[in-house]
Amino acid sequence: MGYPRIDGRRVQVEPLAERESKHHIDDIRVDPDGPLPPATSRQVKQMESIADRMRAARSRGASVMMAYGAHLVKNGLGPVVTRMMETGWITHLATNGAGVIHDWEYAFHGRSEEDVRGHVARGCFGTWDETGRHTALSVLTGTADGLGYGESVGRMVVEDGYCVPDPAALRQALADWSADPADDEAMPARADLLQTIVRHGIAPGRHVVEHPHKQHSLTGNACRLGVPLTVHPGIGYDIVYTHPLASGTAGAAYGRGGMIDFQVFAEGVSRIDGGVFLSVGSSIMAPQVFEKSVSIANNLRRQDGLGPVRPFIAVNDLTEEDWDWNAGEPPMDDPAYYNRMGKSFSRMGGELIYVAADNRLFIPHLCRLLTS
Repeated sequence: MGYPRIDGRRVQVEPLAERESKHHIDDIRVDPDGPLPPATSRQVKQMESIADRMRAARSRGASVMMAYGAHLVKNGLGPVVTRMMETGWITHLATNGAGVIHDWEYAFHGRSEEDVRGHVARGCFGTWDETGRHTALSVLTGTADGLGYGESVGRMVVEDGYCVPDPAALRQALADWSADPADDEAMPARADLLQTIVRHGIAPGRHVVEHPHKQHSLTGNACRLGVPLTVHPGIGYDIVYTHPLASGTAGAAYGRGGMIDFQVFAEGVSRIDGGVFLSVGSSIMAPQVFEKSVSIANNLRRQDGLGPVRPFIAVNDLTEEDWDWNAGEPPMDDPAYYNRMGKSFSRMGGELIYVAADNRLFIPHLCRLLTS
């Protein structure tokens, strides 16, 4: 007998159009060809060094991966990072659940962000139908096709919708598989999709979801360009988990999609020897996911007779940092010891540089250095 659970299927959702959102994409998006914000001489020198490392990495075919938090999206930097993808400087993007959710809301609705304090008190924080519904169904249908979380949402943006299969066909496929269960990881995903269709009365066929602002979407543009964009979620962290569809099988799909994306991410890390890893405003997800992926990559490389990866790691965040992590870790009685980014990244076997700057300065300057 399990512990008592709340019935998430009772949650009442509201149309996204009725939410008073804080920002419109046209008010925040940054033009990659626009004027650059002023930078200090130290910041310029650091960014020039990072650009040089990225050029060297791409010349040898090594990965250049960027992990970012949701504020990069909320700061309107999607068009700038898209330019970096289009010109071949970024081989992989990684974000958390909020990073892809805000990006999707801007692509679909043109607006994102809400009054957390007021909406929590009303019991409507995050309970917006389209965000939870379309994210869930895109990931359910995507994982049934073997896609991860990021590619599933990206496909929905590119194709302006998703296709829900006929339940009879799913039943038959599952029956055939159960009679002779081969190693097919898509089958449990199809069972989850079938349960969602039945439980929530989801109609089969194509579901049109238009994205009038898709040109600014990192998730959509990464999918369009064939650049992996992986999502590394935490169950309960994001507003999509408040939606009734997430109670049960859609929740399993998020976990499945996140695991697929972790494996895609680790594959990119396996090619990062001599490459570059950029962490932009991601103080927890980026170092935690990166260190496990480096361990997996080095495990497989050791089996193949190869040495450990030696990436160049560049971290951009707002906090001033005066400890030289390349010289070793601070003592435990120094507050810097508890800096998760510095501690994790400095242990990964490569050189580390930290740029204290707003990402609205860092990303446009880096893009201009690489593409001008």
